[in-house]
Amino acid sequence: MITAKLLPLVASIPSPGSDRIEVGPLTFRFYGLMIALGVLAAVEISRRRWEAKGGDPDDIIELAKWAVPAGLIGTRIYHVATDWKSYRGDWGRAFEIWNGGLGIPGGLAAGVLVGWLFARHQGWDVPKLIDAVIPSIPVAQAIGRVGNWFNQEIYGRPTDVPWALEIDEVHRRPGLEEFATFHPVFLYEALWNLGLAWFLIRLDAKKILRTGQILPLWIVGYGVGRFIVEGMRTDAASLVFGIRINHWISGLAVLLGGLWFFWLGRQPEGVEDPHDLDELELDLTDEPTDEDLSDEDADEASPAS
Repeated sequence: MITAKLLPLVASIPSPGSDRIEVGPLTFRFYGLMIALGVLAAVEISRRRWEAKGGDPDDIIELAKWAVPAGLIGTRIYHVATDWKSYRGDWGRAFEIWNGGLGIPGGLAAGVLVGWLFARHQGWDVPKLIDAVIPSIPVAQAIGRVGNWFNQEIYGRPTDVPWALEIDEVHRRPGLEEFATFHPVFLYEALWNLGLAWFLIRLDAKKILRTGQILPLWIVGYGVGRFIVEGMRTDAASLVFGIRINHWISGLAVLLGGLWFFWLGRQPEGVEDPHDLDELELDLTDEPTDEDLSDEDADEASPAS
């Protein structure tokens, strides 16, 4: 551990001096700007990947019009629902998203679900669209996490490692006032997400996965990373049986994502969308039976009338 007195003697990552930028009468918070930048990056990556798979890149823009707002709403609902005690007596603060407090699991679930429903309504090739879009999501998450740096939040235990994060005294949590540098947990999660995005793109390029398997694999990858990072955080969180609620959610994501991944891998070859199984079964029942074949032979043998 390291105290504030030792801070000048070690290398560390400084925190920004301000969490906003002012342009004339307008004020822009870096937290929101990072989220917006992450969304733009995800849209551009998805457009290029979808076009490479034969789709119309403008489809991604239409998709984003529905999925992004749903995701933002989902993040806030998840955060408030899992940390509702912080807003008792002042529920108006629940709408102050510029001060942080976005529950990523809720946003991911809401954004992906709404995007999936919209794509099916449009009649697009949903499994291929999923393969194109999913790797861009962890990239957006990584960029968005930089906003936590500006807000001086999402840090871990005190440390003196060279990449330790400096936290101003006003942002230090009760009991940690004497320490000045901490584990940059936001950075760990950002790097994990970038690595996950690279991994998914490489697998997709090598044609190792079945169509649609990227989605559950991403869920597993994100769940593992979030489970690890959650154990490093020191901020207050709602507990279930003494365990942080995001640990429960991450573990459940890994379990369900893994089962889904292996289930998709066991589907018959040529069936890319599970909904196509019904059509496959109908085609199989249309094959001629032995009785049909015998009737056809009898017709060929009888003289023309």
